[in-house]
Amino acid sequence: MRARRLVAVASVAVGLVALSGCRTEPGVAAYVGDTRVTEDRVTSILDEVRDGLASQPATAPQADALLPARDQVVATLVLSDVCRELAADKGYQPQGQVTPEQVAQQTGLPADATYAKKVAEFYTCMSGLPAGEPAAPTAEDLATVIAAGRAAGAIPPDVKDADAASQLDGQQLRSALATRKVLADAIGGYDVSVNPRYRPLAFPLLSFKGDVPAVAVPLGEPGSSVTDVSTPEPETGESVPVIDPSAAPGA
Repeated sequence: MRARRLVAVASVAVGLVALSGCRTEPGVAAYVGDTRVTEDRVTSILDEVRDGLASQPATAPQADALLPARDQVVATLVLSDVCRELAADKGYQPQGQVTPEQVAQQTGLPADATYAKKVAEFYTCMSGLPAGEPAAPTAEDLATVIAAGRAAGAIPPDVKDADAASQLDGQQLRSALATRKVLADAIGGYDVSVNPRYRPLAFPLLSFKGDVPAVAVPLGEPGSSVTDVSTPEPETGESVPVIDPSAAPGA
């Protein structure tokens, strides 16, 4: 099957669940324990990215399209806090270093922007979390991935689901499913709540080109849909396996 590869996303959006008795406070986008992610902070980060993109040369490709969605910023800040707390509680140490420059190269965002730094911080922190055993996809998992691939136009219409499944079921998909469980278990242990305006959210681990998540951590209400995510452009002009482990951030 000739299809565009799946790529691991560097622009992070994480799913968050509003716990029973969730807290509400004007001007607060989310809570992680006693830590507040304020709306003013989110606005400041977005303004900084927007200013950085505006200062790029006019020849920079699709600079306007690179601005992250507001919910992506909220999610990145929250997940960075969750991962940092988990690492401190469990004594996990980063096994790899992702730099803002790497994030900038993959996403087109300014390397000196706070958002790029927070994305790099998250992936660096996540490198220290237990990887978990690769998980075989269920029929539902494969159906979700195939539906995402078709929505993204990455799976040709004449390719049968069974053939697509055999191509998609590989090491990177199984690793992403394992990571999904690790993250879901980790975030479930913390007092995280989100302003309703940002729900439901999800953290995509693998996405097809075109902002279509293939594997995500859904932590909103059951059956909630995935919201805006951004996916780096895969290389063009080559035929490759659908799943490419080398595409992961920091690889």
